[in-house]
Amino acid sequence: MLPDSDIHLDFLRLALAEARKCEPTPTAFCVGCVITAHLIESERPVILARGYSRELPGNTHAEANALTKARQLSQEKLHQLFPSSPPEISVDELLTHADIYTTMEPCSVRTSGLSPCANAIIAANICRCFIGVGEPDDFVKCEGAQRLNTAGIKVIWVKGLENECLEVARRGH
Repeated sequence: MLPDSDIHLDFLRLALAEARKCEPTPTAFCVGCVITAHLIESERPVILARGYSRELPGNTHAEANALTKARQLSQEKLHQLFPSSPPEISVDELLTHADIYTTMEPCSVRTSGLSPCANAIIAANICRCFIGVGEPDDFVKCEGAQRLNTAGIKVIWVKGLENECLEVARRGH
């Protein structure tokens, strides 16, 4: 098994691959997200869902899209991903054992009026949030990491991919 830091870099690289799928626009960032979960601490985490900005209709963000896709998983799919889980495990229960990897700090303000991603992560009761880079003040002042910390979600800033995360985020600017 890889050392913990390598696993986190690998999942953040997968989130970057998601961000690269995003259609660039001059008025928003291209962000990618991966949600992982594990029921037993010693097991390697399993990818529950992936998402990227504007992937789903409605000016959606990466984290919200990944959460939406996770919640759409069938009971059969959940058992394929987690064969040792109880027969009626729910996505909501799995999310309490989940980590979210996002290429950019989850938003705390949406100029569109939609709910911020930090709020969605808090509502999902996710354990930890791994972030590639803080959100620059291009559009709004972001306090997503602070909001997550205040809610008791552990925020981990992943070192080593900050420039790449920012470069991908600003495509189209």
